[in-house]
Amino acid sequence: MSIRSQLLKGILEGCILSVIEKEPVYGYELSKKLQSSGLQDVSEGTIYPVLLRLQKNKLIRGEMQPSDSGPNRKYYYLTEDGHSVLSDISKEWEQIVSPVTTLLIRGNHDD
Repeated sequence: MSIRSQLLKGILEGCILSVIEKEPVYGYELSKKLQSSGLQDVSEGTIYPVLLRLQKNKLIRGEMQPSDSGPNRKYYYLTEDGHSVLSDISKEWEQIVSPVTTLLIRGNHDD
């Protein structure tokens, strides 16, 4: 597993919850939104196990809805617990990202 994959695995749930918080999405649409935000290596095959885990943990709920172009689609919505967990993830991320960025930049300049 690449370094990028390992780092992404740790934060992917938060990214997915963040996209769903903005608007309900179905799996393929979620994948495209993540890719368009710069996470090109996040495929549908990567996100569906995460969606199942988030749903099992009651952080999101799925709802089948008709589609204009084909079969019904399962749209995902954040639950109250999902909002709370996303808030916690955001706070933790803020506490981690700044010191890590500082360390990595300082590390690069000390060489």
